[in-house]
Amino acid sequence: MLIGKVIGDIVATQKAPSHMERKILVVQPLNLDGSDRGDVVLALDGVDAGVGDRVLVVTEGWSAMTSVERPRSPIDMAVLGVIDTVTLHYPEKAR
Repeated sequence: MLIGKVIGDIVATQKAPSHMERKILVVQPLNLDGSDRGDVVLALDGVDAGVGDRVLVVTEGWSAMTSVERPRSPIDMAVLGVIDTVTLHYPEKAR
């Protein structure tokens, strides 16, 4: 899984049947501090996310397919959640 920010979507006049009625989002992966991490990815939207949303993306095929209820489909990544906040807790240093 990774955290990302939706920066766009894909408009396709033809899609595989498994992709009908779902948006394909362009997602920029993010580091925990919010900075960009690597290249953008495409993910099938499972939660009605939109441009500007921080999202949780599953990056493994079987998990992506089943999480958006499209088993045996050509799906590598899917957006599973819109992130409200990220809170990091660092352990105290040993004294």
